[in-house]
Amino acid sequence: MPNGLTDLTVDLYAALDVVSRELVGFIPAVTSDMTYTRAAVGQTVRSFVTPKATTTDIVPGVIPPDDGDQNIGNVALTIIKSKRSPIRWNGEQQLALNNNGAPYNKIFVDQTTQSMRELVNEVEADLAALASYASRAWGTPGTMPFLNGVGDSAQLRKILADNGTPMSDLQCVINTSAGAAMRTNYQLTKVNEAGDGSLLRRGVLLDLHGFAIRESGQLSPFAAGTAATVTTDAVGYPVGAVTINLGAGTGILNPGDVFTLAGDPNQYVVKSVSASPVAAGVTVTISTPGLMQAIPAAATALTVVGGGTMLQHNLAFRRSAIALATRAPALPQQGDSAIDRMIISDPMSGLSFEVAMYAQYRQMQYEVSLAWGCGMVKSDHAALLIG
Repeated sequence: MPNGLTDLTVDLYAALDVVSRELVGFIPAVTSDMTYTRAAVGQTVRSFVTPKATTTDIVPGVIPPDDGDQNIGNVALTIIKSKRSPIRWNGEQQLALNNNGAPYNKIFVDQTTQSMRELVNEVEADLAALASYASRAWGTPGTMPFLNGVGDSAQLRKILADNGTPMSDLQCVINTSAGAAMRTNYQLTKVNEAGDGSLLRRGVLLDLHGFAIRESGQLSPFAAGTAATVTTDAVGYPVGAVTINLGAGTGILNPGDVFTLAGDPNQYVVKSVSASPVAAGVTVTISTPGLMQAIPAAATALTVVGGGTMLQHNLAFRRSAIALATRAPALPQQGDSAIDRMIISDPMSGLSFEVAMYAQYRQMQYEVSLAWGCGMVKSDHAALLIG
């Protein structure tokens, strides 16, 4: 039997050209780690995380100090999804279209475009959802980032620098509203001040403060929680603590919510909450490096930033902070009933799709598929930008 997909290669790449123009910011900005290709769907693979180092005074003696043991942590990464997008045609349908001036091949191109688009958008959305694992946040509810200058990226850089993030390969993925605000910023559109006419003439987002600025179509407005009258318990928590027990509170606190603590200027991001609605005894977890300022041994007010309103979520991070593993869906050792399959790589997002062709009774089914998993492997190197 001839290789059926060979004749469709031109159609598939025509479809790919359309998909590559979608607003995809996260996929090309994160680390594509292919060491997870052997993991099955649902199987957890762990990436090691070394703890913070300690120092001690040097005291001369007969033998060296009996110390240096460390507990090596880890971050779990799982191949969470294996998805397919099917397209099916029978002979009568193809004949009817070709006889009525609507060529089957052109429709098939658009169908393939939509299949690839859906898979790309779902991967992008999974990466965008990792915003709740950011170390801390910057921004003001109701104020669009970058509308009044470029100070937002400077503050994001400060957060990452304070966390010890290496200042190389920094990424900042923003939504289209923040992108529009950036394009209207006179500091960036005046060629004599920006030093480049790309933003003014072509709408190309420029690098700012070491960040490669990208846009994503999957950063949707986030509904902030309604938690109110929230306080910590009276135990007290040191710098670096990542879990806080509440002493009182009402309403809802969600992963991804941003909060402040009385007397502490930092904005922290909720990683998880042990129960909802909040109340005395509920535990709130934040990501490392944890608290930047100790909480005293007294009930301390915890305030949700922009509580009950819609917030803009954007994310700044070092490329190595987020890992994405993709592969073709697994096949049994004996193969399956497909009569042909090939891999199509998207040059813009970097994703590689498997396209398979299954011969059925007087009809043909095509399948575009992908398996993937993603995770925040270094929350210290990620900061949330709200607005």
